[in-house]
Order: sequence, then C-alpha cells, then structure tokens
Amino acid sequence: MSTVPQPDPKNRPARLTVGVVGAGRVGPALAASLQLAGHRPVAVSGVSDASVRRAAQLLPDVPLVTPAQVMERAELVLLTVPDDALPGLVEGLAETGAVRPGQLLVHTSGRYGAKVLEPALRAGALPLALHPAMTFTGTPVDVQRLAGCSFGVTAPEELRLAAEALVIEMGGEPEWIAEEARPLYHAALALGANHLVTLVAESMELLRTAGVEAPDRMLGPLLGAALDNALRSGDAALTGPVARGDAGTVAAHVTELRKHAPETVPGYLAMARATADRALAHGLLKPELAEDLLGVLADGVLADGTDGTEGDAR
Repeated sequence: MSTVPQPDPKNRPARLTVGVVGAGRVGPALAASLQLAGHRPVAVSGVSDASVRRAAQLLPDVPLVTPAQVMERAELVLLTVPDDALPGLVEGLAETGAVRPGQLLVHTSGRYGAKVLEPALRAGALPLALHPAMTFTGTPVDVQRLAGCSFGVTAPEELRLAAEALVIEMGGEPEWIAEEARPLYHAALALGANHLVTLVAESMELLRTAGVEAPDRMLGPLLGAALDNALRSGDAALTGPVARGDAGTVAAHVTELRKHAPETVPGYLAMARATADRALAHGLLKPELAEDLLGVLADGVLADGTDGTEGDAR
C-alpha cells in the first residue's frame, strides 16, 4: 500500500482530459498514472513505430492524432519530447494558435523550468515543469515505479499547489526546484544516473574479458551494497585502492586497461582523481600515501618507473 500522502481535497485538480505530445518512454506512463487517479487520457501523438506501440500498450483505445489535435482535445497536455526539441515545440504551438487559455501545459524536461513555456503563457496557458527523477523503460512497469518517485517541480507560485497535487496523484513526491537551479539539478541527476549506466556497462564488459561468465550476478550484490552505503553515508562509504592509497594496484589497473580496453582509461583516471580528492578531503586517504597515487593518476606509473604489476599478488 502506498504511503504517499494524498492532497487535501480542496487542492486536488478537477478531473481533467489528458493529452500527450510525444509518445516516448515518459509521456504514456505519466498519462496512464493520471488515468489511475481518475483523469481521462483522450489523445496522444507519436510518429515512430516504437511510439505507436508504447501508446497502444499503455494507453489502449486512446486515439493517436497530431499534436494540434492533442492540444484541441485535452485540458492537461503533457509535452514529453527531448529537451532540445521543447523550446521549438512550445513556440510553434503558440504561434499556430494551438494553445488555449486556461489549458494546463506540463513539460517533463529536467533541464528547463517553467520559463521555457513562456510563449504558451502569453497565449493564456498555465505552465508547469514536472520532471520525474527516474529512468523509464517504456513499459507498464514504469507506472508502478512512479510510486515514491521524486519529481522536480517548477511553476509560478499561484500554480504550485496544482503542480504538487498532480505529482502526488501520480504517486510521486514533489521537490520544489527554483527556475535558475534547473540546469544544476539536471546535471546532478545525469552525473549520478546516466554515468552510472556507462560505468556498470564498462565493468561488465571488462569482467567478461577477464573470463567471468555472469558479470551481472557478480556485480549485483557489490553494486547494490555500494549504492546503499553511498546513499546512507556519503564519502564515508568510499573503499578500494584509491581510498586506501594503493598506488601499485592503481598502476596495475591502468596498465591492464591500456592493454585490453584503452577507451576506458580516461574515464578510470578521471574518476580515480575525483575519488582521491574526496578521500583526501574526508581524511580517508592518508596524505603520505597520496603523492605516489596522484603520480600514477598523472602518468600511469609509479615513482620508481614500474607499472605496479611485478610482485602484485592481490
């Protein structure tokens, strides 16, 4: 049973007709979630075969129409298009007269706040920025995952209660983000989530190269524990050769990566330097061990010119 608090009835938006412009992974899932809360999806637009399939799976019997027709039919319109396409879409909808006064216009971009909807605001729309801090698969499981998901919310003060109520109705937790902080907020999420996928994928490839038959099974418990520890303890959760100051081990890593996966070396070195800085700042890495380590991270070898592989039994 969901523990998400429900909005006060006086702050709940009226039951609305809902439209989706851009049937990517996000829009149909949010519309399906709003449908569970009593709203009524009436129109969705999408061009690619994948978009058509997603719309049919998550919003069955909802007609697939043009963006202009979505705007015409819906009181609440979800603009779920890529970030770079959003400003042009909003301007185009406003210039063609597709925006109606009093229409709730919601975008789900993490990068932008409500200001990107200004052309629609001038046409009388009510602008909301509701960004779900979650990765989407484009399948029904996304609707379930919205329970407890944080949303970055930005809207005019007079629409704040409506924005937060919509998020809560979708099972989410509203987190107010100031307009000027949206790019930093989005960068933080990308750093943590998007780069994590890259790191895990690279780790799995390297384990396969090392002969591990089931890298996912090996990494699952390790990464789960590391994530849990990091969320609970922050930098105090740092472990491994960089935090310990094991310069020889790090040099050996660099040597092997250069042999087997040279494209991973820049990323390894950059993350190791960032880890060393944080470990030093929090007293985990002893200063007397840091010099050799930082030297390895600068040129990939120990101070004595070796690569750290000789005599390394660990």
